[in-house]
Amino acid sequence: MLTHPQFDPIAISIGPLALHWYGLMYFIGFLSFIYFGKKQVRDQTWSLIDEKVLDDMFFYGALGVILGGRLGYVLFYQPTYYLNNPAEIFAFWQGGMSFHGGFLGVLIGMMMIARKYQIRWLVITDFIAPLVPLGLGFGRIGNFINQELWGRPTDATWGMIFPAVDNITRHLNLFLRGLFFF
Repeated sequence: MLTHPQFDPIAISIGPLALHWYGLMYFIGFLSFIYFGKKQVRDQTWSLIDEKVLDDMFFYGALGVILGGRLGYVLFYQPTYYLNNPAEIFAFWQGGMSFHGGFLGVLIGMMMIARKYQIRWLVITDFIAPLVPLGLGFGRIGNFINQELWGRPTDATWGMIFPAVDNITRHLNLFLRGLFFF
């Protein structure tokens, strides 16, 4: 068994400003999109995608990830809370992003690019498909650092122990067992 190393979620802080690992992972994911996207434009001279289109794809895609991810979290996970506290919908610094919403946001952004440049949507999505996994991977590293997306506790000889989460889960299981007598 491995134990989570209990990373500090803040990578760097200077006075009141703090750079969180999760935000840094988004930044690295966006940089990888630009770097490998420009390489793909150079290598695929036959493609309808040039650097101008790529720059717009990056802008609309990043906007789709961030706005869609946040709105997805608001709508899918805590709609009642945000209905009662609408000013906090765009409080990104408090956390709360949804893969589902980010995915939908990017798809909408790419539909806007397809329409703007009169390029078939499937050509656009074929172009970005190999660029997305690195960003997703960096996002998952951010999730790991923040101790998010853990699975159920394991009694096996392999797995990851998340001390903070496992203690909460253990207490919740004991409570539920007492409540439902199982």
